[in-house]
Amino acid sequence: MIKRLLDANPSDFMGMSAHELIESIRLSDGRAVAAEVVAVAPPLLDKVSNAELAAAMGADLILLNMYDVTAPQVMGFPDRVPTENRSSVWGRMTLGRGVTLGQVKDWVGRPVGINLEPIENRESITTSGRLALPENARAALEQGADFLVLTGNPYTGVTIDGIRRALRQIREAVGDAVVILAGKMHAAGTSGPLITSEDIAALADHGADGVVLPAPGTVPGMTVERVHSLVEQAHRYGLLVMNTVGTSQEGANVSTIEQLAIMSKMTGADIHHLGDAGTIGIAVPENILAWSLALRGRRHTWHRMAASLRR
Repeated sequence: MIKRLLDANPSDFMGMSAHELIESIRLSDGRAVAAEVVAVAPPLLDKVSNAELAAAMGADLILLNMYDVTAPQVMGFPDRVPTENRSSVWGRMTLGRGVTLGQVKDWVGRPVGINLEPIENRESITTSGRLALPENARAALEQGADFLVLTGNPYTGVTIDGIRRALRQIREAVGDAVVILAGKMHAAGTSGPLITSEDIAALADHGADGVVLPAPGTVPGMTVERVHSLVEQAHRYGLLVMNTVGTSQEGANVSTIEQLAIMSKMTGADIHHLGDAGTIGIAVPENILAWSLALRGRRHTWHRMAASLRR
């Protein structure tokens, strides 16, 4: 029997297939919490990674941004490759060179995914290992990815058309072995509507498991009513929906976070995401906790925070 994400423990996550993870999220009735962290950003604490910190605050899903599949690194974890200098300039904070997605999952006991970006102007990105290419998707899967998010960071010029093309190629390359979410959290340097009902239909046709939308109250014009309409359409196609806060509001005060969470839940979305720009590379940790509490209360939040990795 597939457990709800709310009830699942680390041992359950370790054995979940992509299909089982999708159903586990779906069964949670809009109470799945995702936290995004920048893999190569210095962690807030010198003794723990941002991925571990986000998990400790109640996140169910950890999404790594700026992870390079050709040179894996997640700062704050112990180095896994020989280096002359094993520490950073701060002395005690390790750089996590050679740390892969599977190793992060072992440490935090959560499903772990990465962003891949279908960038057509290669000058806006410095490493090919972050691009939404079939070979990078295969590498991410081999390194332990549970899910992939095809989207764009600020200024990259990523378009829905580019996301759709990359999605088709990646789905053909990896089959159904990994969950793929696709869409936009913000404009990413483009103009015009972020995502339309026609775009959702195209993403479904090209093999997406879920669509990424800005949460209400984040991107201008994304009201509860508008997002709700897009969520309903996505659900008609059998897609999951991940509403996102990728507009630095993950660094707002708690009352704002609580409002965003309730508005996001009112749309019917399945996953509710907080981005990585609350500070530098992670949401304000207390906001991850407030986000979780608003979406599902103390009982499920405390379970996610407290469950041992041995469960």
